[in-house]
This record gives sequence, structure tokens and C-alpha cells, in this order.
Amino acid sequence: MDHLVNTVRPYPWGSVTALPALMGAEPDGSPQAELWMGAHPGAPSRVRRDGRLRGLDRIIGEDPRGELGDAVVHRFGPRLPFLVKLLAADAPLSLQVHPDADQAAAGYAREDARGIPLDAPHRTYRDRQHKPEMIVALTPFEGLCGFRAPHESAGLLAALDLDWLAPYAGTLRSAPQEQALREVFSAFLALSPRRLAELGHALSSAARRSGPLRELFAVHAGICQAYPDDPGTAAALLVRHVRLAPGEALFLGAGVPHAYLRGLGVEIMAASDNVLRCGLTGKHVDVPELLRVVRFAALRSPVVRPVRTGDGEEVYPAPVDDFRLSRLVREAGDSARALSGPGPQILVCTEGAVRLTAAGDEVLLTAGGSAYVRAGEEVAVSGAGTLFRATAGGRTALVDPAC
Repeated sequence: MDHLVNTVRPYPWGSVTALPALMGAEPDGSPQAELWMGAHPGAPSRVRRDGRLRGLDRIIGEDPRGELGDAVVHRFGPRLPFLVKLLAADAPLSLQVHPDADQAAAGYAREDARGIPLDAPHRTYRDRQHKPEMIVALTPFEGLCGFRAPHESAGLLAALDLDWLAPYAGTLRSAPQEQALREVFSAFLALSPRRLAELGHALSSAARRSGPLRELFAVHAGICQAYPDDPGTAAALLVRHVRLAPGEALFLGAGVPHAYLRGLGVEIMAASDNVLRCGLTGKHVDVPELLRVVRFAALRSPVVRPVRTGDGEEVYPAPVDDFRLSRLVREAGDSARALSGPGPQILVCTEGAVRLTAAGDEVLLTAGGSAYVRAGEEVAVSGAGTLFRATAGGRTALVDPAC
């Protein structure tokens, strides 16, 4: 068992206060967007071994079977297959999708054959892995996730009362779902700056009017203000706006367009960098490849709620085996709980104080603290607080197959 020393990523969309408040620290005035926990080479956690701090990626690389277990190495190779983050958004992230495993492998090979360096800004596929992910809200959380039903988007466009939007609303009402979403999404990504400016003005005006769509128009008007002249602002109108209560989650499967808008959460994902951006970004957007990856199907209900097991652990269902995320909420006086498994674990405290004991070692985690447990080790958990547990495996079906 190792206490993790982690890196904060200061992306511009990050909150200045949310992560410091969680961890009981003073803000330093800069955005603190993501705290990474894992062995991803972009910002690997460090652990103290042999009296010095060393990268978890190097520790695993030296003894993958001892650290990860035979089953994980056989399935995923000599690497930790998941990455855990604390994510704090105060502005919209890029609207994006992720490829499935076959698309990632083919895209990586294709860009390699073209000689595109891995660190090139215009490179899309930086590894061969897919990138499913899940985020669990720690505070009220807002995001965009999955296409809404085409007729709902048609009503939204019609209410903006712009003549040039009428044909798109007509397509959404009359064409088959996949065709309608593909045609309008593609067209919106090619809108001129003049049309995008008109759309922004129409959304701002609609957000000031009373009516059932006022709040939704205000959300999209805010996105336009954050990213003026970005075609992603139009494409986002086709994507469902979601509010999560603390404890609720979103699962983002391959091809599902999504963007986080604001809030604090625990995020887990397959350890990959493969992102295809649709907009709301200054980074590279490869529209032809994006349109090959997007799944043009409406998502009925993107919200995932935990399932309580017989031993009190709450598991967040996900139809992948790269990761399994669960939550333990402990009260004062609860008896110690043993956590073990054949694979590695990352344990993250988000509230209170939780004591971990293993093989004579003891680690006290307070909010924002985390620990790494190598394969096969058993950890006793005591104290009062909330602990998230990340492991590999545990594929579970979701209610909505569009996820």
C-alpha cells in the first residue's frame, strides 16, 4: 500500500477554488482543473519506495505482474488500465467523442503510417486504446451528454425563430434518426462566423424571455459567450443538457458526444489520450474522422446511479472491464471493512477521514488524499468518511444501450 503524491493540471477551464476547498487548502489564484491519480505517463502519481519518491509508472514497469496481477497483465498488458481524477470545472470543456477499441487501433496505425509524430498538435490517435469514462458528481454538476431525440432538438431550433434554422428543424422532424442527426450535426460544424454570431445573439435573446426553454437557452448562451465563433456552439444544441446531483454519474461510451460544463467530480477512464474534438476548443478538430466515430443515435437517459451490494459497497455500473468504480460511505462507529482483489486498487477519500491498514502499514486519508494498493493485497478500512474505490474488471450492463 502506498500513499500517492499526485499532480494538479492547471487547465484554463478549471476552478480556482473547488479542489483547494475539498482538500482544505488555500487557493493560489490559478485554475486547478484535474488531480491525476494513476500511472499515466502524462502525470504519473509518485510513491515512496526504497526511501525515495518514484513514479508509479516506473514501479509498475519494473514488476508488472507483481503490481498488477496476472489477470490484468494478460488482459491489458504491463500497464495500469485506468486513470482516476478529481475534476473541477468552472467553464465548458471541449465537446468531444472517444473512439471504440477497433477505431483507436486502426487510427493509431494509420497516423503512424503517415509519419505523424505522437506529440504533433494535429495528431488524433496517441495510443491504441479506447477511452470510455465515467464521472461521479461530488457537487451539483452540469454537462452535455448524448444526442437528444431529433424532434426535441427541432423544437429547440424552431423556438429561436431564425429563418435559416427552419430547414434543419425540418430535417430533424422528418428524416430517419441517424440521417437527421448526421446531416444537421455535420452542417452545424461548417456554419460560417456570421451564422454563428446570429445564433449567439438569438440564444442570448431567448435566455431573457420567459418560457419553459429559458433555462436551457441560458446554458447555451453561456457556451456561446465562452467560445464565440466556434462551430461547436451550434453542434452542442443537439446534445442533451444534464444536471447531476451529488452521487449521480455519467458514463461516456464510444462515439457519444459530451462536454462537462461546471462542477466537481470523481472521474475514472481507460488510460488513453484518444479524443476527437467537435468544438469548444482551440485544439485540432478533424471533422472527417470525427464524423466516422460519432454514433448518431439519441441517448434516452445518460444518468447512472450506484447499485448497492450486500456488503454496503455502492457500485457504478459500466459496460467495460478497463475499470470498476465503487463508493463506500462510512459512519462513525462502523466496523473495519476489508478490501481486496486480484488486481490493483486506487482508493480516494472525498470526505471525512479514512484510515487504511495493510501488512502493518497505515495511511490516513483526508479529502483529496489517495492510496495505491498492489494486486492481491488486503486493506482494512476504518474511520468515518467517503471512499471511492477504483479497480479493473467488473463489466456491468447499463440500462440505455446507446451508452
